[in-house]
Amino acid sequence: MTNQEKIAMLEEMMELASGTLREETNLADVEEWNSLAKLSFIALMDETFGKKVSAEEMKEFKIVKDIVDFMK
Repeated sequence: MTNQEKIAMLEEMMELASGTLREETNLADVEEWNSLAKLSFIALMDETFGKKVSAEEMKEFKIVKDIVDFMK
């Protein structure tokens, strides 16, 4: 899966228009990256990637690329 495909998954999860997010996008600037999106991300990681993500790990996500890198 390419980084662009992962970003597209994040955009869909947060109900953002395609092309809204870039790897360098600061998550603090994305209004849709809220507690509901974070819960959805936890479910996405478990269902799609078979990975668990902790609250501590999520606190380390500063830009979209941090999330994309975690999605390996």
